[in-house]
Amino acid sequence: MQSIETVKLSPEFQIVIPEKARELIGLQSGEMLKMITYNGRIELIPIKPMKSFRGLAKGIDTYVERGEDRV
Repeated sequence: MQSIETVKLSPEFQIVIPEKARELIGLQSGEMLKMITYNGRIELIPIKPMKSFRGLAKGIDTYVERGEDRV
């Protein structure tokens, strides 16, 4: 799901991330973000602790068929 909103840059070069966008990606107050500039645009990427990825691949099939010489 996407959200396109207009924000205003303050005289101190700050912006407020709209509530709808914060809720959409689960941002919390005080959370750290990486900022990337690319082709005239700015992207903000939340830095999530590794702990939050625990169980992400639960139930994934890790079977790999091996060749006869690798049995």
